[in-house]
Amino acid sequence: MNYAEAIRLAHAELLREDESVFLIGQGVWSPWYAGASLKDLDKEFGKDRVIDTPVSENATTGAAVGAALAGMRPIVFHPRMDFMLLAVDPIVNQAANWSYMFDGQVGCPVVIRATINRGGEQGAQHSQALQAFFAHVPGLKVVMPSRPYDVKGLLRASVYDGNPVMFIDERWCYEVEDEVPEEAYEVPIGSAAIRREGKDVTIVGASYMAIQAEEAAIELAELGIDAEVIDLRSIKPWDEETVLNSVRKTGRAVVADTGWRSFGISAEIAATISEKAFADLKAPVSRVALPDCPAPVSGVQEKAYYHDKSDIVAAAKRLCA
Repeated sequence: MNYAEAIRLAHAELLREDESVFLIGQGVWSPWYAGASLKDLDKEFGKDRVIDTPVSENATTGAAVGAALAGMRPIVFHPRMDFMLLAVDPIVNQAANWSYMFDGQVGCPVVIRATINRGGEQGAQHSQALQAFFAHVPGLKVVMPSRPYDVKGLLRASVYDGNPVMFIDERWCYEVEDEVPEEAYEVPIGSAAIRREGKDVTIVGASYMAIQAEEAAIELAELGIDAEVIDLRSIKPWDEETVLNSVRKTGRAVVADTGWRSFGISAEIAATISEKAFADLKAPVSRVALPDCPAPVSGVQEKAYYHDKSDIVAAAKRLCA
């Protein structure tokens, strides 16, 4: 099944087996907002457990956080990550801090599902990938699956983690297909996947950039460059051990991120590699990330603004020259 269908299946399984799970957010009854990822869940489980809300991100997220503190396991759906910024207070000030404030006696098991929408000439207010913002906050976990198998397993792991988890999906991944088991399973938060083994250069990515990294590795192989591809799957915590072991083997690293270059995920991973595997590097760490400017509206400019496999290929070729 594809990525969106796997999200839908994961939600259905959780709603079916656990009465404490419910879904709340904007457009959860609408295929226009959520695509196939939530199709007909309201018809299957009722509108008291699949709750469509007014356009009030702060109130909706606050209600979910309160329900989590009372023992429920809510999933909050934000169809555009950009407007989730209106809910920063309940996410950052409340959910992230609650367990620490009360010495772990009361957890906040809320999943905040944020969808990245990019391209299509939507402009700067509808195109932002803000994972680095939330990964910076202690108390929040952040996952970014790239494949249908991982989407299903990571959503279950997020719901039962016991902590607030930011579950970020990317619409550009919705048509990616994979084999997905019908039975329930979890993918551990904080565990990366080695998608392809190689000896010349390590390529690290998550979500859409992990897909692009795999495609780049195929092109690099035709050029005689053997790339190892690591799909992070989780941004915080991230699998530092797997990445460092790979870089120590290859001696070169390209870090690809869907967010901006400055102060982002690529900067954090590059800094860690430079700090802990410097002696093994044969070349400086290279980063592929968005330029430090808002997303354009023009389709022509979008082609220059957004990165893909060609940028990863170019970065790897420079390192291996």
